[in-house]
Amino acid sequence: MSTPRNGGHSTRSGRKDGIPLGRIAGIPVYLAYSWFIIAAFTVIVYGPALLIRNHSLGIGAYFVAFAYAVLLALSVLVHELAHALSAKAFKWPTEKIVLNLWGGHTQFESFIASPGRSVLVALAGPAANFVLAGGAWLLLQAGVFTGVGDTLTNILMWANLLIGVFNVLPGLPLDGGRLVESAVWKVTGSQEKGTVAAGWAGRVIVIVLVVWFVVLPVLTGNAPDLSLMLITFLVCSFLWMGASGAIKQATLRGRLPSVSAAALAEPAVGIPNSATVADVLRVAPYGTPAVVICGPDGRPQGLVDPAATAAVPASEVSTTFVTAVSTPLADGAYVPWTSSGQELIQYLAQLSGAEYAVVDEAGTVMGLLRQQAVVTAITGKVARRSGRP
Repeated sequence: MSTPRNGGHSTRSGRKDGIPLGRIAGIPVYLAYSWFIIAAFTVIVYGPALLIRNHSLGIGAYFVAFAYAVLLALSVLVHELAHALSAKAFKWPTEKIVLNLWGGHTQFESFIASPGRSVLVALAGPAANFVLAGGAWLLLQAGVFTGVGDTLTNILMWANLLIGVFNVLPGLPLDGGRLVESAVWKVTGSQEKGTVAAGWAGRVIVIVLVVWFVVLPVLTGNAPDLSLMLITFLVCSFLWMGASGAIKQATLRGRLPSVSAAALAEPAVGIPNSATVADVLRVAPYGTPAVVICGPDGRPQGLVDPAATAAVPASEVSTTFVTAVSTPLADGAYVPWTSSGQELIQYLAQLSGAEYAVVDEAGTVMGLLRQQAVVTAITGKVARRSGRP
């Protein structure tokens, strides 16, 4: 499974990613601590099954089960390397590969994709697993191994076959979902619409899996396989969260073009910090437009509080400086009038505070942008105000 990382997000530390296994083709590889959960599950579930099939193994059956977990991890590593190396051919920088509870993922840095290249990179992973499965099948047919070696080779073949088949299912977060995404992307010209469609396809796959492995056996009166039901629950939970996450992220990306400083800013004017309340009342007699105070260098410094301004007695408006009725803006809290989309989001991510002056090329205050307006434009939800009312 491949995951692009949007610019502006911080990279997690290697310690949080897990145990560093080194680099392959210059790509850092980590073994997440959660992998040991699936390894333990494999030993507990498959150890007794192997012992029943071959009593001569004794306690060694559990070591063979652990070897199965390791082979599964290696199969996932080959899968993720196929993603990374095919992406490298298109000069897409790969940040890292992480093997975890759910298999693994390849984290890419920011890049510009196309429908065709996206499909090629996505399908390279399952293709690598099919190659491994084919190689294991040839070894089995040739009778190269016997005993435990034959058992592990057989496991390797089926594991890679299942990984390959499962990942080509047409729904995100599976690799096959990129087929749906790219097809809709090609037709509509919108990657976001393609991602949403692939995410819904992923949800449909979850429903089908639950019906097939849980509902139908119960309806037909068969005794439920608790291990299979647990695996189905875990896998479907992961797929549902991945599909839902893809839909949410694509929806947010689709709203980015409408996010611009010029469109979201409310009217504002700038006045020098040497001005008085009387000057504020002349430019904003009814509390609007917003009034931004600027320093001697013309940079925005604060925002006039209309309530504080209205509270100044009429006899003192000419002698009360505007700084007495204003609140400070965070350092550097101003954005270009032309900023929009991802550029604006990345710019605001570097600033403190919840209010930003909007200035033109000459540095003249043109408006006031509130963080709440940006959040609402992106998510469709009203941002919560910090602090008590």
